[in-house]
Amino acid sequence: MSAVLAFKTRLRPMQAADLPTVLEIEMAAYPLPWSKLNFRDCLRVGYQAWVLELDYQIVGYGLMSIAAGEAHLLNLCVHPHFQCCGYGRRILKQLLKIAKQHQTDTVFLEVRISNQAAISLYQQMGFNQVGLRKNYYPNGTNKREDALILALAF
Repeated sequence: MSAVLAFKTRLRPMQAADLPTVLEIEMAAYPLPWSKLNFRDCLRVGYQAWVLELDYQIVGYGLMSIAAGEAHLLNLCVHPHFQCCGYGRRILKQLLKIAKQHQTDTVFLEVRISNQAAISLYQQMGFNQVGLRKNYYPNGTNKREDALILALAF
């Protein structure tokens, strides 16, 4: 007989005390991560900022701004060790629920053209490409990477 492991997950608003762990995840996931100041500013101005805990350990987070009937997904990240487990989808669903509650018409985001896993998730959730930003993302070299602009209309 095999043992079944059950993990408790929980979404909750991000707090300033979460920033050291959030930064560790950011640095593990991205070649050019956001700074602590970026996250602190998002919290300070009241953006939607959520963390996903797995057995009380933060494994992912999402940040979104809402204004003038639109929402912009700023950052959605799951620690590389926990990717492809549905956690990114869970965070995204929470942010989309909040966007609907704020009566937004559209949610926008940018995603690296090389991030096929994220693009697939966004398409599965109903996002469509509405544009392309050439040379949008720095990649740590002299080259830059294009970003797809995706949107989900409610």
